[in-house]
Amino acid sequence: MASQYGNEPYDDIDETRTGPSTARRDLFAPAREDRRESGGSHSPVVPPGSVTGRSLTLVISIMCFLACLTAGAVYMINQSADAWLRDVASEVSVQVLPRDGTDMEKTLGEVADFLTRQPGVETTNTLSAQTSLELLEPWLGQSDALESLPLPRLIAVQLRREAPPNFESLSKELTEKFPGVSLDDHRQWQRQIKTVTRSLALGGIAILLLVAAATTAIIVSATRSAMASNREIVEVLHFVGATDGFIAREFEKHFLTLGIRAGLIGAASAMFVFLAIPIVTWLLGGGSMTGIEFNRLIGTGTLDLAGYVLLGIVVIVIAALCMLTSRFGVYRILNTSSD
Repeated sequence: MASQYGNEPYDDIDETRTGPSTARRDLFAPAREDRRESGGSHSPVVPPGSVTGRSLTLVISIMCFLACLTAGAVYMINQSADAWLRDVASEVSVQVLPRDGTDMEKTLGEVADFLTRQPGVETTNTLSAQTSLELLEPWLGQSDALESLPLPRLIAVQLRREAPPNFESLSKELTEKFPGVSLDDHRQWQRQIKTVTRSLALGGIAILLLVAAATTAIIVSATRSAMASNREIVEVLHFVGATDGFIAREFEKHFLTLGIRAGLIGAASAMFVFLAIPIVTWLLGGGSMTGIEFNRLIGTGTLDLAGYVLLGIVVIVIAALCMLTSRFGVYRILNTSSD
């Protein structure tokens, strides 16, 4: 440490560059004796209650809040999407087209009876003509003319989730045995749900990476500022023989404590947001239908036990990131100064 943390002011003391001399040890002996009498405790290198520390805690808390909010939202959406996929995969639809010279009700009964005997089929439910008209109302509106049209009829088939049928062979048998009958296994809906879920997950990961990068940059800047403001303390520590590892551990403990405290504040704020979502929706005038649609999108709107564990993992990652970034930053600054 020749330039910034060098020992030029103490050239009048005979010593070597390998460590503190006897004269230096005698010089600081009273301070060490006082420290021993007080129980061996020493003041931290970086004061935890400084204005910079409070401001940094606020910034890291905001970063952790955003990370927890993103992770929790992506988790809830994935849980809701998994429930959608399970529901979609447990049911298929059979469409029966009207044909001249055939009795629609008889055909529906024969198709339903055929499906019931197939392995992997739990139950069948033939939708009435009125139900089919109601399904078309969102697109065609209400009109008496629709009742005179030859509309296709649907049969909802509930499957055994643990042992579903072979859709390809079942569709082929239906087409061969009953002309004008087709099977819809909802694979298109499943692909769309998976695509949307993966897109949201990738977006959440990108946000988390940005938060991690911003947190790293903030900790690096704070470490440099702390090293500059405590330059005299670092010089004295080097003078009495403290190693770079000791100094780095002091900064590491400070930023670890700061990261844990800020992480808990951010995670608690995110938990409050998730708990308050249903109440805020109701206060903003959302009725029962709004709640139903909201639950379809992100489930119940609150986290389960696994979701809260995920927020705890985010806190651990933020605290570890603060600790490791400060440690490597101190080592880099000390090594740069020694060069």
